[in-house]
Amino acid sequence: MPEQTTLPLAESGKTPWDRLFAADLRAVHLICCSAQPRIGRAAAIAISKLGNGWIYPIMGFTIFAFLGRESLRLILIGGLNAGLLHLLYPHIKRRIGRPRPFQADPRLHSLMTVLDEHSFPSGHMMTLSGVLVPVVLVWPAAALSAAALLLATAWSRVATAHHYPTDVLAGTLIGITLACPISAGFLAVW
Repeated sequence: MPEQTTLPLAESGKTPWDRLFAADLRAVHLICCSAQPRIGRAAAIAISKLGNGWIYPIMGFTIFAFLGRESLRLILIGGLNAGLLHLLYPHIKRRIGRPRPFQADPRLHSLMTVLDEHSFPSGHMMTLSGVLVPVVLVWPAAALSAAALLLATAWSRVATAHHYPTDVLAGTLIGITLACPISAGFLAVW
């Protein structure tokens, strides 16, 4: 008969959600360590601030430089996706009501001011992934750059103690799930 392993006493009474939350919080602590050196802190803050909206004009100009007039429909579809996601995410955040990591654990400190009260899902990741979907659909060569931008933003949102890894993952999945059919539909007729 195989030997059964048991959970430590502290873990045995916890639900799977409690264990996921504890693992999520441990991951935040680990990732926040990368923002302790001055360069890490500056990078986390700069990337997060870019995600507050500054990245989108930069992306628009870059896409226009590479694709010319073709970029206009991508910019419009990306803007539509972003607008719809901006309407959706505040309702989800209020409904879930998950406190931000720095609110849940006093050992964590926010590196900057938050834009809204709740943590789940990450609005930065929802919006960015929604904007990037039509770009990657039309310009597949941009997929690696899009993935790097998503990863950098995900890291910055956790490193600033504003989000848990599950927040950024959920935000990305919601953004992609909403943006794929909308983008594909508009690109098929336009």
